[in-house]
Amino acid sequence: MDYTATQKPNMRLRNSSTDAADGSQLFEDTSGAGPGSQAGYSRNHQAGPQAAGFPGQSLLSDPMSNLAMAYGSSLASQGKEMVDKNLDRFIPISKLKYYFAVDTVYVGKKLGLLVFPYMHQNWEVSYQQDTPVAPRFDVNAPDLYIPAMGFITYVLVAGLALGTQNRFSPELLGVQASSAFVWLIMEVLAVLLSLYLVTVNTDLTTIDLLAFSGYKYVGMIVGVVSGLLFGRLAYYLSLLWCCAAIFVFMIRTLRLKLLSEAAAEGRLVRGARNQLRMYLTMSIAAAQPIFMYWLTYHLIR
Repeated sequence: MDYTATQKPNMRLRNSSTDAADGSQLFEDTSGAGPGSQAGYSRNHQAGPQAAGFPGQSLLSDPMSNLAMAYGSSLASQGKEMVDKNLDRFIPISKLKYYFAVDTVYVGKKLGLLVFPYMHQNWEVSYQQDTPVAPRFDVNAPDLYIPAMGFITYVLVAGLALGTQNRFSPELLGVQASSAFVWLIMEVLAVLLSLYLVTVNTDLTTIDLLAFSGYKYVGMIVGVVSGLLFGRLAYYLSLLWCCAAIFVFMIRTLRLKLLSEAAAEGRLVRGARNQLRMYLTMSIAAAQPIFMYWLTYHLIR
């Protein structure tokens, strides 16, 4: 009995299974990978961002970029100091608190002095250790509270006057406010230019001139309100009184700032320079009634 024919198929089948195992498979068998390969993948995934780093990390670690940043910061600080220094020459921002250090008593006395300055005797500003005292302690000290409130009140009264004449509009009120502000700035700039041309050595600052020029709004308000209540004649009479009062106030205040000590004491003014100072003082005082009439006459009809 021949067993060779019957054994060959079995051997063939064993060889076929072996060949199939050695050949390429359709799907990769990962069941035998084990936890070691997964842990390796996890370590590689976590180390990726750390190895890559942030986009700006290399830029921040560059010495040249740090030097450029330090240089830019120094330039910015120097520019800020230069701007503050030049701005403080014309408008001392650090001293603005002084000009608003007022109280109710000071405001009442100052308003009375602006309307009736004829009986006031002492016009000198008080000092304490070479520093002028706050306005609430000295009625002669300039302030910005009354000029600021006077300007706002003038704009409101102008709007009321336009409304009583059926001429009110937001555009017209804006023109009224902007024109008053522009005239005020032009007046202050003209005085600064005059002081420079006359070469007057004075302790007057730009804010002082702004305060003195803004006091005229008190008389303008009195004139317009009188005209609205009692008619055109009352407007002219009250405005005339306030114009004379502001003229006297400016003469007696500015002569201590612009004229020499001899002129401030009432002695005879001599010398061409003192004459120019006297003319400049009178010009500044005479300009106040002109502006007062120019900014109010059209509000009363």
